[in-house]
Amino acid sequence: MTDALRAQYEAYPYPARDPADEDRRLVVGSPSHLDQLNHYVFGGRLDFTRPLRVLVAGGGTGDATIMLAQQLRDAGVPASITCLDLSEAALDIAAARARRRGLETITFHRGSLLDLEPTGFGSFDYIDCCGVLHHLESPGAGLSALTSVLAPGGGIGLMVYAPYGRNGVYPLQDALRTLGAGLSAAEQVALARRLLRQLPPGNGFRNNPHLGDHIASDAGLYDLLLHSRDRAFTVPDLAALAKSCDLVLTGLIEPALYEPANYVKDPHLLKRLQGLSWLERAAWAEQVGGVVAKHIGYLVRPEDAAGAVAHPTDPGVCPVLHDLDGPALAAGLTPGAILDADLPGLALALPLPRLAGPLLARIDGRTSLAALHQHLMTLDRGLEWATFKRQFDQLYSLLNGIGKLYLRATAPGSR
Repeated sequence: MTDALRAQYEAYPYPARDPADEDRRLVVGSPSHLDQLNHYVFGGRLDFTRPLRVLVAGGGTGDATIMLAQQLRDAGVPASITCLDLSEAALDIAAARARRRGLETITFHRGSLLDLEPTGFGSFDYIDCCGVLHHLESPGAGLSALTSVLAPGGGIGLMVYAPYGRNGVYPLQDALRTLGAGLSAAEQVALARRLLRQLPPGNGFRNNPHLGDHIASDAGLYDLLLHSRDRAFTVPDLAALAKSCDLVLTGLIEPALYEPANYVKDPHLLKRLQGLSWLERAAWAEQVGGVVAKHIGYLVRPEDAAGAVAHPTDPGVCPVLHDLDGPALAAGLTPGAILDADLPGLALALPLPRLAGPLLARIDGRTSLAALHQHLMTLDRGLEWATFKRQFDQLYSLLNGIGKLYLRATAPGSR
């Protein structure tokens, strides 16, 4: 099976990337965006002045590797990144992307994560494993191998497929195996495209709006519909996988996708869910929502779980906006404004608190909650801390839920 996986990704390096595109954009995403992993693994306390050792296990053509290397360089973190993958062709593309950006902190190695040993590469403070474990014969063996090289206090960012948002994928995979038996990879791709053009109106895959990899490239089509091994995990499956390797989930991205109240509004129904753990609520939301096609989560050892996730309890913590222009958004806000947010398969209308505009105008990743309160007191001298904090907590809950607001501890130069 390892030979089959290697052959696939040598023929179709995934995801399809052109190194020349590095001149115009940085591909970002989850897991492993620096602000996000700091929030969900290091409790916002990542020391940007100390060396950070990172492993990208199954790095493919380099999305996570390049993103992290660029963000760590921009933040001044003295980091070293090891990118490991089965495919020489994929690694060649990743290395070309790194050269295009002048990123010199990355080393590239061809091999399997199943062969990782502490005596080989040493240990890592953070490990990215995106879209890999669900292709292994034993996902538990893969996660166990990663855990064996995880340094004390470190964490893992993970992405695995989820079943309900991939409705139609697995029957179509089976149908294509029947059609493509004995054909070359290129012939299978051509056959798949012919079938996709003729799917009947009631076909589950045709009616699933949450899937698009097959549209963008042949590599995406092969990975989605012609892969030699592919399984999906429910929330309980993922939690059990983590537990089997003595790890725990600290968060799922985006949190709003896993909140039952975002799918049903009936108070009687929601009351029945009171008392459930956050993972049990997430499992229920996954079942009812039916839109989650992949789970993105962060894992740490149980002894590190209590302090892994940042919370807005310390006045010295700094809120950090993610992919959101706070001042521009604030300029058009009025008290009682609604923020429309679109997550995969979930459209939300978020009622913003009264102070959302003044807060968004001043959140810059360096200003602490205490300093934000002082700034806002220049507008309203009667603004007590308790009132300010309630307003911020409401804004934080809404924006963190859609992946737009994270927290980090006060850093040098912060206010």
